[in-house]
Amino acid sequence: MKFALRVVSLSLTVAAGWGICAATDDQCNQILQSALDNKNPDTRKQAVVALSLAATRAPVFARLEDMLQDKDVEVRLATVASLSEVKTPRARAALRQALDDDVPEVSFAAAKALWGLHDPAGEQALLAVLGGQSKTSSNFFTKQKRDALRMLHTPRVLFLYAMRQGIGFAPVPGLGEGITSMQALLTDPGVSGRATAALLIGRDKSRATLDALRDALLDKDWSVRAAAVHSLALRNDPKLQPDLEPMLNDAKEPVRLRAAAGLLRLSAIKHRAAKPPAPSAGHP
Repeated sequence: MKFALRVVSLSLTVAAGWGICAATDDQCNQILQSALDNKNPDTRKQAVVALSLAATRAPVFARLEDMLQDKDVEVRLATVASLSEVKTPRARAALRQALDDDVPEVSFAAAKALWGLHDPAGEQALLAVLGGQSKTSSNFFTKQKRDALRMLHTPRVLFLYAMRQGIGFAPVPGLGEGITSMQALLTDPGVSGRATAALLIGRDKSRATLDALRDALLDKDWSVRAAAVHSLALRNDPKLQPDLEPMLNDAKEPVRLRAAAGLLRLSAIKHRAAKPPAPSAGHP
């Protein structure tokens, strides 16, 4: 009898836990949806950037492709960057459409993204750009495109490329790599050196690093809090959900939006882990 009561009690506890998780998913999707619909372009951009952390199964993620039609150039650029991390056929198709964007910076960003995904359309677009470099009268190779090309040679952009290629990001199917979120933080003039440190040490799995990141969630500097949320989300540990949930009420938008996207990411991982394994071949 006592054993049966324990089983019932445990079942109720688990069910309650999943209910809380589902409510958190709805709350996170609502926060991101509201930001994507905001009249302020900076808010929409922050939401697009944050989505590079989220799980692609999240309902709000379907809005990402639509943001390529946003009237603000910076929002479209951020959308291209986030789509480049998804690596799905639909994302690639959207990036190919962005090659026809009227603003050179956006079309060039789409070309770079497609090239990074080994898509032939990206290579063709970049070859067209390079071909026009020696023709000063070319209408295609505009000043904006030359400026964008020079950005490839700046130390910060090269550092980000090295982070993507050489540090060993291990892509998880259905989850973003968070590189767009990292890039937005590192290129923000208001981001402190301590925030950069929180991003760099985020991949260290030691207990000391985890404690430091948790402490950073209470830091007075918003950029440190945002960086801590980013790094904690990328640890892919659902046990960290309680740490991120209070950040949904942070006073700073970049922190709140990253917390929402990060919680969706951890929720997806939790659901995936709870699924029973598929039966092996040859067994009913």
